Amino acid sequence: MELDAAKMIGAGLAVIGLGGVGAGIGNICASLISSIARNRASRVQVIGLAMLGFALVEAVALYALLISFLILFT
Repeated sequence: MELDAAKMIGAGLAVIGLGGVGAGIGNICASLISSIARNRASRVQVIGLAMLGFALVEAVALYALLISFLILFT
């Protein structure tokens, strides 16, 4: 197997984690809508926690993309 082909396969495998990130963000947004619909008084606190969770999940996506680029271009 050539080195370029191995790099492409490795970068593709590193990006598989983005599927889980999409599911995680969807889960956070669904839970946010559900919790605001049930109790509108706690809207400010719930949105703050949802944004924190969104940022942490998005960081995983950035790490997966970074690893993919490192495999591909080094």
